Amino acid sequence: MLKEFVDVLIIGAGPSGCVSASYLHMNNVKIKVVEKTKFPRLVVGESLIPRVMDHFAEAQLFESLDAMNFEKKLGARFIRGEEICVFDFSQKFGEGWDWTWQVPRADFDNTMAQEIIRKGIDLEFESEVLEVSFEGKNSKTIVKDKDGNLKEIHAKFIIDSSGYGRVLPRLLDLDTPSQLDPHSSIFTHVKDINRPEGVEGTMISFDILETEVWLWVIPFSNGNTSLGVVGPTHFINSLSENKDNAEALKNAIQLSDYYIKRFQGTEFLFEPVKLENYSRAVKRMYGDGFALTGNSSEFLDPVFSSGVAFATESGMLAAKLYLKESQGITVDWETEFTGYMKRGIAVFTTYVKEWYTGNLQTLFFHRPENPDVKEKICAVLAGYVWNEENPFVKKHDNVIKNMAYLLEMEKKASENKKGES
Repeated sequence: MLKEFVDVLIIGAGPSGCVSASYLHMNNVKIKVVEKTKFPRLVVGESLIPRVMDHFAEAQLFESLDAMNFEKKLGARFIRGEEICVFDFSQKFGEGWDWTWQVPRADFDNTMAQEIIRKGIDLEFESEVLEVSFEGKNSKTIVKDKDGNLKEIHAKFIIDSSGYGRVLPRLLDLDTPSQLDPHSSIFTHVKDINRPEGVEGTMISFDILETEVWLWVIPFSNGNTSLGVVGPTHFINSLSENKDNAEALKNAIQLSDYYIKRFQGTEFLFEPVKLENYSRAVKRMYGDGFALTGNSSEFLDPVFSSGVAFATESGMLAAKLYLKESQGITVDWETEFTGYMKRGIAVFTTYVKEWYTGNLQTLFFHRPENPDVKEKICAVLAGYVWNEENPFVKKHDNVIKNMAYLLEMEKKASENKKGES
């Protein structure tokens, strides 16, 4: 069997894997990237948040991505009936990028993959990991290529960026139930023939159909738009008695007063894809000789577009910690990797939970708006969830539910006064 010897094996060529690979290559680490699929390939996660731009810039991937002229995402709009709340990333608390992109991931991921190949990184498509074994921190990975040939890849460290493939969690029995309630989604792309001119046509929007059910609308610069519906799994399943994803998504569009005219009868560009009970978690995020990054470790929910940000954050961090360790510096992976990532994940987990309780929606749509509160929430939505100078980060456990409770009490008091008069 053919054998290869590298410093770091990276499993998966999505954003996390490419960020890790590019950063390590910049620091003269011998790496190998294996990717099970052939690019370009369809994948969800088309709405980014500004925090990812820090990672693309640091990994020297920004210029190649920027040259693709993907649609710029300057904020996000939330719609509930006739109520509208718009967040502008330039109006957020603290420092950080004021914009990002909304992207067809097939093109976006392929751009990054081709860029790391151009840099001289060994990336092998259509190569599936079959087995992994460890001897101390050193690993031996059996990989099957597109022709069915097997090879052994010996590495000093593995970064698993395999996303929903979840290679190491599957092989090492690291999966554990998510703490989030079961939700599912169905999505596709359409040729946006009724797209309005200007900002209305290009703004990413989340249309709330019920408290726990929402429609995403993500316009791309190529004239197509991603449409998806998200909700409790039982609700998503109820959208079509025949379990027909296309029928289910069409029925969801019918529920949107805001978008029904724009998208009613629009032809789907591919058979809608269903992601059932999508939230994921793991027992641990690292071990001797490996680290889990992106969706191979934790995936929360698409509502605040945090998936790619956590992927690039963890990918960059795993690369930096490996590099540090390879230089003879002691790394406390529990604190420096798991502890750090869990702090950010905990913040977004709270926001996801409070979205589905309706508490966060209460804050979004309360009028008059509180600019100070909105700036601090905007910083979270931009992905700056490690900045504990922001009270909506530091006190995330209680601040949303407490503020929503006070607003509801004020509303009831006001209604009682009107009733008495």
